[in-house]
Amino acid sequence: MPVQAAAASWIDRMPRIKQRFPHLKASNAPSILDDRDRFVAYLARTHHLTLNEAKEEVDDFLYIESLLRELDGRPH
Repeated sequence: MPVQAAAASWIDRMPRIKQRFPHLKASNAPSILDDRDRFVAYLARTHHLTLNEAKEEVDDFLYIESLLRELDGRPH
């Protein structure tokens, strides 16, 4: 995925990701696409989750996003 598309995808997902993770601050959060491990650690800290819980939340979120993209007919 080109860098511009990855950045656009990250920005496009912000409304849903902020709804799922209300303590997320876009200016502080590492990109979920560029550095997933750092995002998981950030999520764990900001949402009072263990690293394992945060990883499971991210996996669930990304799975749902992939299903929504399929329904919308958007490329991955």
